Amino acid sequence: MSDSTGLELGSREAVALVAAREIRVRIRSKAYLITLVITALAAVALPIILHLVNLTPGPTKIAVVRSDTALSATLRATAAELGQKVTVSTVADHSAGVAEVGAGTVSVLAETGPSGSIQATVDKTLGDSTRQLLQVVDQEQVLGAQFARLGIAPADAQRALGAASASQVQVTPLKANDPQQGQHIIIAIGAALLMYMSLMLVGQIVAQGVVEEKSSRVVELLLAAIRPWQLLAGKVIGTGLLGLLQIGVPAVLGVLVGVGTGQLSISLGSSLGTVAWALLWYVVGFAIYAMVFAALGATVSRQEDVQGLTFPAVAPLILAWVVGISVVPSDPGSTLVTWLSMLPPFAPVLMPMRIAMGVAPAWQIALSLALAVVFAVLLLRFAARIYRNSVLRSGSRVPLREALKAA
Repeated sequence: MSDSTGLELGSREAVALVAAREIRVRIRSKAYLITLVITALAAVALPIILHLVNLTPGPTKIAVVRSDTALSATLRATAAELGQKVTVSTVADHSAGVAEVGAGTVSVLAETGPSGSIQATVDKTLGDSTRQLLQVVDQEQVLGAQFARLGIAPADAQRALGAASASQVQVTPLKANDPQQGQHIIIAIGAALLMYMSLMLVGQIVAQGVVEEKSSRVVELLLAAIRPWQLLAGKVIGTGLLGLLQIGVPAVLGVLVGVGTGQLSISLGSSLGTVAWALLWYVVGFAIYAMVFAALGATVSRQEDVQGLTFPAVAPLILAWVVGISVVPSDPGSTLVTWLSMLPPFAPVLMPMRIAMGVAPAWQIALSLALAVVFAVLLLRFAARIYRNSVLRSGSRVPLREALKAA
């Protein structure tokens, strides 16, 4: 095999030349650059917006009539015991309190009714935490009134109420609670989303590029100098590197900004480790799906035929994404997810999610990687055969059975 200058061109050099050509052509594409910039900006903007907005709710504002000083003190004390944040202000009378509720100055007007129970006035609805606070205070006041009717001294009644409030149910958890579970879920879903979108978008670019070269007959010139499998491997590697850039830049930027703004309390090393695993699985997943996209793209000659042809091939990718977002956050140890994450077509999406959630043992990760690599190597043989037998044939679609026949 030789190039146009008559010099011998080895397999490695041929693949490298094709990959470099693919990168030069695709990286100049406006669509690729715009997508890269948008995803990077979105990854940076999200933690910054969450930091600026500060989603932690502020204290609940409660108004109490000035004459009801005992209720005001009880609300503050009980809220502290329940761990709730409240601010209690005083108003002149009921009408003034209703006016403040209507204006949105306070969330609720709390008053002691004629029977001794709490009466609350709100604009629309009463929040669950505020309802719990008022319910506890109401029960304390009702019990206090009952104690008074029974002739029990206020000090004794207060001690009894304090003892009752201090009594708590003893809970023995079988599994340790992870306070960072929510952040692990966010990282897992983010990794899966980037993986899914990149494999779908960049995979389509591979298929469309094959059809473009085939319809313009550029492929005939390329195959005059190199072998079909070298052209296929070069296209996959070149486009894969661009996809790696497309998923790596937003992921790293998002983690760095998230840790910097405090939205991610997980250590930087742990977060970047999750990103590294996601990038590794992207490489494996792209090697699997890109070869399928390229091979199927070689069987058609029109761009409009690509979408319908490749949809069955990405069905496992879609299924993995659906299972991932619907099952993993609520049940990361699911048997279904565990087994699917071991199978090569599903592993590139599900295994990074399990790694991010911290539920994937090392042996499962190693076994899943080994199976995926072996599957990719076997797939290369069939994809190269389809590509070789189809890429030079124009006109109608080449049936897969015919494309798989040995040349």
